[in-house]
Amino acid sequence: MEDKVKFEMEFPIHASPQLLYQYISTPSGLSEWFSDNVNSRGEMFTFIWDDSEETAKLLTKKSGERIKFRWITDDDEGDSYFFEIRIQVDEITKDVSIIVTDFSEEDEVEEAKMLWDNQISDLKQVLGSA
Repeated sequence: MEDKVKFEMEFPIHASPQLLYQYISTPSGLSEWFSDNVNSRGEMFTFIWDDSEETAKLLTKKSGERIKFRWITDDDEGDSYFFEIRIQVDEITKDVSIIVTDFSEEDEVEEAKMLWDNQISDLKQVLGSA
């Protein structure tokens, strides 16, 4: 298995960090924009799309700030890959951004970035900040 490449993306977003955090950290919030449905049992989150489902383990969560998951398939293979959604507030301008950190196969990075672009675009629409 070839190593995955880490990438980071920043998305300016017009929403309060508290509201944003609800959308990135709760099953109901995530199901509004990230996948069709999300179920959680403790630290295990199941993300459901049309005809597939993926389970991720909640690694860390800091209230109002960030959430980090690892796909179970990566966990089973002993990989340390994760995806993290972080809320960043500029101290001076108070501008809010979402920072996404993820990993992808080298030849699929652009595709993964486009997927995140679409996901965050959906989030902005849900928030009314598009």
